[in-house]
Amino acid sequence: MNAESEQPQKGKRIAKVMARAGLCSRRDAERWIADGRVRVDGEVLSTPALTVTEANLVEVDCQALPGAAPVRLWRYHKPPGLLTSHADPQGRPTVFDRLPKALGRVISIGRLDLNSEGLLLLTNDGDLARRLELPETGWARRYRVRVHGIVDEKKLQGLENGITVSGVSYGPIRVELDNQQRANAWLMVSLNEGRNREIRKVMEHLGLEVNRLIRVAFGPFQLGNLTRGQTSEITGKVLKEQLSGSGGGGPRPKSKKTGWVKKSLKRRKKTTGGRPKKKP
Repeated sequence: MNAESEQPQKGKRIAKVMARAGLCSRRDAERWIADGRVRVDGEVLSTPALTVTEANLVEVDCQALPGAAPVRLWRYHKPPGLLTSHADPQGRPTVFDRLPKALGRVISIGRLDLNSEGLLLLTNDGDLARRLELPETGWARRYRVRVHGIVDEKKLQGLENGITVSGVSYGPIRVELDNQQRANAWLMVSLNEGRNREIRKVMEHLGLEVNRLIRVAFGPFQLGNLTRGQTSEITGKVLKEQLSGSGGGGPRPKSKKTGWVKKSLKRRKKTTGGRPKKKP
């Protein structure tokens, strides 16, 4: 077996090639290699530290590895009560348990926690997932959030400078008060990083309890009218156009009130006559 250093530089890691073919994750590929299930050019592979090219014959369980599938991307309306995980030690239902089998093996771009709902992007390409998850991409995640408690709009405005909660520093968060109805309020929230349970933790720090959280957009991709559990593929043309742009869907300019902000203001105008509703 040739060592990795003897393979052409244009080659790709064996685990990545297996994952790209849609058989498994890279981690699973490494386990399969350790179990002796993978052959390269007729020899059982003993280490994942190998690069291969199209000239190599890769076999898994004595079957030739299929070619790499074209990159695909889907919108999915995640219902509450599902984990964004391929497996759960506690046996709780996951997103991937409920997806149509026709999608094949896919991974999520980012996550939504168990009780959150809304837009989740899915892809069959790990490199694309990692690219779109990076904060450097400049794509904002936007949410409709219902909280229990009386909202202090000055504190919400202060979140645009970032905040530290329990020793964890969070980047700028843009929040608009949609409406306050007695002890509950709807907020429109936009952020670029989206750390684990970030919105819930920050709102709790402000004395507000999140009782519903819906992601409505991830960069240029919108939840739209997808019903819970529904998937819709983003076509190759649209995907190419969006990825070739310069961060479309990133933070909205402060000088403009566009998109979801306009809708928020329209709803407020209907319920409060265009003025912020007075606190009780």
